[in-house]
Formats: sequence, C-alpha cells, structure tokens
Amino acid sequence: MTEDYLARIGKLIRDARQHRGWTQLQLAEALNTSQSAVNRIERGNQNISLEMIARIGEALDSEIVSLGYAGPMHLRVVGGRHLSGSIDVKTSKNACVALLCASLLNSGRTVLRRVARIEEVYRILEVLSSIGVRTRWINDGADLEIVPPAELDLDAMDADAARRTRSIIMFLGPLLHRMDRFKLPYAGGCDLGTRTVEPHLAALRRFGLDITATEGTYHAVVDSSVRPDRPIVLTERGDTVTENALLAAARHDGVTVIRNASSNYMVQDLCFFLEALGVRVEGVGTTTLTVHGVAEIDRDVDYSPSEDPVEAMSLIAAAVVTSSELTVRRAPVEFLEIELAVLEGMGLDYSVSPEYTADNGRTRLADVTVRPSKLEAPIDKIHPMPFPGLNIDNVPFFAAIAASAHGSTLIHDWVYDNRAIYLTDLNRLGGRLQLLDPHRVLVEGPTRWRAAEMMCPPALRPAVVVLLAMMAAEGTSVLRNVYVINRGYEELAERLNSVGAQIEIFRDI
Repeated sequence: MTEDYLARIGKLIRDARQHRGWTQLQLAEALNTSQSAVNRIERGNQNISLEMIARIGEALDSEIVSLGYAGPMHLRVVGGRHLSGSIDVKTSKNACVALLCASLLNSGRTVLRRVARIEEVYRILEVLSSIGVRTRWINDGADLEIVPPAELDLDAMDADAARRTRSIIMFLGPLLHRMDRFKLPYAGGCDLGTRTVEPHLAALRRFGLDITATEGTYHAVVDSSVRPDRPIVLTERGDTVTENALLAAARHDGVTVIRNASSNYMVQDLCFFLEALGVRVEGVGTTTLTVHGVAEIDRDVDYSPSEDPVEAMSLIAAAVVTSSELTVRRAPVEFLEIELAVLEGMGLDYSVSPEYTADNGRTRLADVTVRPSKLEAPIDKIHPMPFPGLNIDNVPFFAAIAASAHGSTLIHDWVYDNRAIYLTDLNRLGGRLQLLDPHRVLVEGPTRWRAAEMMCPPALRPAVVVLLAMMAAEGTSVLRNVYVINRGYEELAERLNSVGAQIEIFRDI
C-alpha cells in the first residue's frame, strides 16, 4: 500500500471520526488499541489492513471501505443547474422498516409492495435472514416476500447488521410474544446524541417484558402472566415508541389502550397493516389508540406502504434552493400541510393538484408543483411538533430553504442533541449559520452558495441538506462517503439527475 493511499485513508478516517464527534482516544477504545496507533493511522504513518479499516468503519458507522465489494461511495455535484419536469416520491422508509419488524407477528406469508431499496431496509433484512426468516425480492425486485420459520434462531442473529440500525429496537414488541428469553444488540443508526430507550421499556413492561443491559446487549425476560390492566400512557409521543407498543398489543389477546400515541405517517401505515392482519385498531390518526389484539396471527397478507412525506419535503426543498419549477408527484399531502403553510408564508409560489388515494387505500396523496420564488424569512421560528405539527425530520430542510430567503430565521431543533450542529456544515458551502446552542441555529439569507469538498455528516437529513446546497452552488462540489444518505433514500442521485441535476457517483479506494 503506497504512502499516498495511507495518507488518503487516514484523512477519511480522521474526517469520519471528527464528524461523529469522537476523540482519538474514544476511537482507540472502540478498536481496543492505543491513541498513538490511531494518531499514526490518521497521519498515514502506519500500515493498516483491510480488516482494520472495516473495523474502523463499523465503529464510526461510516463506510470507510468494505470487504468484498467496492469502497465507499462519493458524489461529485456540478451545481447551479435548474431542475424541471416531475419526480415521483418513493414509499416511506420509516413505514417500511416498521412493517418489516411487524412481519414477525405473522406466521403466514407477508408481501410488501414497492419497498424502498435502501440501506436501512437491507440491514433489517440481513437481521431477519440471519434468524431464519426467508425474504426474497419478487416481481422484478419491486416487491418483498417474507416467510417466517416455525422457530426463530435468535442466537444466529447478525449482530453487526443489527447495531447499524436503530429500527432493531422494534423487534422487542413482536418477540415478547414468541419466546420467554432473548437477546438483542444495542440499537444504532444516525449519530443524533443520546436517545434513551426507556420510554420503550416502560411501555413494554406492561406486557411482562423486563430488560437488563450489559456489554452492548439487551437481555430480555418475559413474564407472560403480566397483562396491561389499564391504559398505557407513553412518556414521550415518539414514533418508534408508539410502534413498539402497537406491536406488543397486536398479539395481546385483549384490548389495549395507548395514550399520548404518535399519529405520524409511519404509525398510521403500521395500524393499517395490523388491520390487514386481523387486528382492529380504533383511533388511527389520533393520540389515543385502542387495539383489539389476537393471540395468534397466521394469514397471507399483501400490503402497500404509502409514500414518504420526508422524501417529498426533500424534493420540494431541492426545487426551492435551486430556484426551479418542479412537480413532486405522489406526495402524502396530509403530512405536509404545515410545511407548505410555512413555505407559503415565506412567499413560495406553489400549487397542489386534486387529491387521490395511495395504494394502501387510506393515505391522501397529491402532486405539488413548486415554482421559482423570492422568499422572505418567516416571522416565527421554525420548530418541530408531533403530527399534525411540522415534522421533526423536515426541520433540517428549512436550514437550506431559510439560507435561500431574505432575512434571519431561527431554527429550534429541540428533539435531537446533535443534529443542529451538523446544519452548520452549510457554512462550508457559503452559508451563514450561527449555532446558538446544541438545539438552535440562526440562519442568515440569502446565500451565495459556493462549491466545496467535504465529508458527509453522519446524520441522514443534514447529509441531504448539504447535497441540496451543493446542487445550488456554482461549480463542482464533492460529498464524500454518502452511506448515510443511502440509508434513507433510494437512488437519490440518479433520480435527481432525471430532472436536471448533474451528480456523478464515484469511488476512489
């Protein structure tokens, strides 16, 4: 391995570590090596094996290089181009991973239509396959078939795949009905600060689940005699917390009332899927869900998850920051109404087609056409709220939008500890964002975007925001190591190219 390659690999490792917010000592402890060894690796002064590179990538949840196939993916973006035409929204990432976890409730065959082909889904499929669930893509890869075994082999679980997705936490609800004792690796996913699982455990204790955590593993013991004897009040109105409670209630042979429940899009899709399994759910779309569970579920089911409102917002933001006229088709408009109202208040020129129904027969869709507009900063701050408020995952897109508007915009991302910090990466591209504290960013606009080469932030939505700013910047930018974008978006670069972007995918190791 040449010194040039060692130096380039060392720089990738250093950038990935710094974006994760780790010190050299923290990385050394994760690798069971010394800080001085990490320092030599980052300076390109130490030979390093492919195995060690792969271990570093796993520790940092960053695809530095991968054994068995080509190295990390990067994007080269020629910016300053206007988008035009129309683009379809893909099915919901968050709904798809919840439905994959929910398939463990069913002893029969589950078919999910138009499942998002994204890394987050692949990680869950790797976990399911490792424990004996048969999964295969059918209909030319458009749909996914899932057939569980009579007995799951949890001891064979692919722990590496499980640790790379926070969605693994949603195995708790289904598994507590299948076995008295089991283990799960700690949940991973985006680097968004401390995200406690205590609300999950508090809800699931009502079904007899007791968890102890040791050495990176949840150890679960289930007392099947424990049954919820009063309404379950969630201590946070979280999406995955609500989904876990629903998954546990689905096979509880009785009536479970869940209060302070999320009514967000992925929760509604899960409720519709449970109804297809024969579980009656009252109050869908509200904060009180009443679940009429069944002890056994064994039926062949065919279900189509709805489109992703966060991806729809990504595409709307792409049109806004590039001053383009673009039609975003199949947008789940009922989950975008607050966002569109805020954009209208900022001066966005857009129109919405008559509504029609998604393939699940329930969700309302529409085509949203965005036109070039002169935007003004909103009077009030941008902040998320549980549905029907502005979606938590849509807040980062307003950083790029606000940077395109005239005036000062305060963004208060109160949910996550670190995500607002990653938004300041836009300053590398000419943005003027001031971090007031870990949750608040002041954005000054308008922005004259400029090209840059930089490492992809380790959080999904801020990473896409950086990509959108690169599309608006004159010149050629490079966004390195975009695994995190592939976690949540299917062929995003190719699809943006189809409406006028110029984004090249390349690998350099």
